[in-house]
Amino acid sequence: MFHQLYHLLKSILNINTIIVILIGCYNIRLLFRKKCKTGISRVTLNDRPIIGVLSQEQSKHLHSKFPDENYTSYIAASYVKHVEAAGARVVPILIGKNRKYYEDLMKKINGVFLPGGATFFNQSNGFADAGQHIYDIAQLMNTSGDYFPIFGTCLGFELLIILASGRGEKENRVKCYSFRNLSLNFTNDFRSSKMFKDATEDIIRILETEDITVNAHQFCILDENLKSHNLTKDWRVTSHSKDDNGTSFIATIEHTRYPFYGVQFHPEKVAYEWKASKNYPHTMNALQTNRYFMDFFVSECRKNYHRFPSTKEENDYLIYKYAPVFTGELGSSYQQCYFFEPRGVDTKYNFNLLKDEQNSHYRTDLY
Repeated sequence: MFHQLYHLLKSILNINTIIVILIGCYNIRLLFRKKCKTGISRVTLNDRPIIGVLSQEQSKHLHSKFPDENYTSYIAASYVKHVEAAGARVVPILIGKNRKYYEDLMKKINGVFLPGGATFFNQSNGFADAGQHIYDIAQLMNTSGDYFPIFGTCLGFELLIILASGRGEKENRVKCYSFRNLSLNFTNDFRSSKMFKDATEDIIRILETEDITVNAHQFCILDENLKSHNLTKDWRVTSHSKDDNGTSFIATIEHTRYPFYGVQFHPEKVAYEWKASKNYPHTMNALQTNRYFMDFFVSECRKNYHRFPSTKEENDYLIYKYAPVFTGELGSSYQQCYFFEPRGVDTKYNFNLLKDEQNSHYRTDLY
């Protein structure tokens, strides 16, 4: 091979250039052989990813079912199952902790998932404050070259944009009403996005033509919200949907520099939530297509190599230490929930914390 290449190059290049080229080709050939013999690929991914799922304050409904325990926070089990089905394990992230707690934990896990739910962002030491710590720490990690993904669903997606906007007295989101299954209207350049560049044509077709994304939210992020806070350079919109009143809201989004992603809908509900009155889609098309989003996120988390220093410490943090409760039979749209840090009976629990500026309780998918 090298003899033939030599005679070919001799006719067009001088001898010194030919020698440099041949040496380079020989080194590449040796490197390729070495990798083939050892079975080492060019990029070794983490095949034991662990993802942190952020807990949140209980809704009024859930708190009323467990008044004696008065749990500090909960996670719907559907999010845990969704992550596990994509080949990762889950560590619950508790609310109400100091920054050091989140810094230490994020050095041991491979990404963070911000779930949907039913809490406002004005509660001290709650979901939003914890999210602020996580967002700030993840930005620092990624800026320093430590690849650390975040994915937000529904409320978690809204929180990402509000944190990017800078939390203020007026939140950077708008009222809307969307409690149905919808299709996606993709942007013209969505195929070059990180989230959708590897999606199959079948997945894209189903998302475009079938109402299989579960929406259950009373707030939306619009294109105007990004423009008003100068976020259009940092955040890339890849699709929209329309709420019950025809308002076009952002359905999928990603950060242009960091591995931060968000969807306004609920991929996890299709496979794991079964309250009949909700009419969640359970077709094979809906199941396979909604599966794509967590598969994508876990594939991103595989690019992070954090780990716990010991198996014992890893076991102490994993969700397996907690038992899920069958909350579906109590009227919740969540079939099961994990609950954390019971505080005992609290007759002074203030449900007004769950009210918005119109003095109405958060309209959610919990009932």
